[in-house]
Amino acid sequence: MNSIPSILRWKLEISTFGFMKLNHKIFGEGDDTLIILHGLLGSLDNWQSLAMRFSKKRRVITVDQRNHGKSPHDGGLSYELMAADLKELMDDLNIDKAIILGHSMGGKTVMQFAFEYPDSVEDLIVVDMNPSESVPHHQFIFDGLGSIDLSTLKTRGAADEHMKKYVSDPGVRMFLLKNLDRTKDGFAWKVNLEAIVNNYLNILAGIAEGQIYTGKALFIRGAKSNYILDPDIDDILELFPIAKLETIENAGHWLHAEQPEEFYNIVESYLSQ
Repeated sequence: MNSIPSILRWKLEISTFGFMKLNHKIFGEGDDTLIILHGLLGSLDNWQSLAMRFSKKRRVITVDQRNHGKSPHDGGLSYELMAADLKELMDDLNIDKAIILGHSMGGKTVMQFAFEYPDSVEDLIVVDMNPSESVPHHQFIFDGLGSIDLSTLKTRGAADEHMKKYVSDPGVRMFLLKNLDRTKDGFAWKVNLEAIVNNYLNILAGIAEGQIYTGKALFIRGAKSNYILDPDIDDILELFPIAKLETIENAGHWLHAEQPEEFYNIVESYLSQ
């Protein structure tokens, strides 16, 4: 991807191995802590409105996962690494246990975290993601983002016009182009496109089979989404035997943005039980 700024490639080359200090934002206070992880090509900003609502009853921490948002860039990207990043964040903030909620890629991160650090999980909430291997379907997005010439890009409108050839949905284009950062020299990517493309198979990978998480878990799916289909329910229950499943009608994969009121009520009802 020639359009990836040289400074990002430089960060990739000199990055240290191991876990990293994640950018995060804290809302509210309380004895309970809810940690929220975004999905692929997202950031903590995607969850700000809901985080503010959830923070009326507890402390809420939204997180930029590695290679996303304002968190550091690194060549490594896997669910084991992202789970370890989360554990390091909790240790740094002196959090012994937390409610962990993840959407899409973040959903697989919190599932991995629950397997590796079960004693650190108060409640597990997975938003529109199942534990199995995912089908590749982002290549057209990578092609579109990677073909934007940042050296000549003048406006976000021009980037949006370019992306119309790859993504017809204006809402999806708006979501993707939130990763553009205007700098004094023009535009740069917040997200580490190179690392994401290079590690795409790791992002698609299923969560380790043969493990069982016996704690409480809530899975929420959108009725119009294909990320959790009826046949996937058996796979979920095999690994999370006491999990509950809720379905939000008239919602796709971004159900928390499409139906925020119903999503909020489902989560609060579950946590109050």
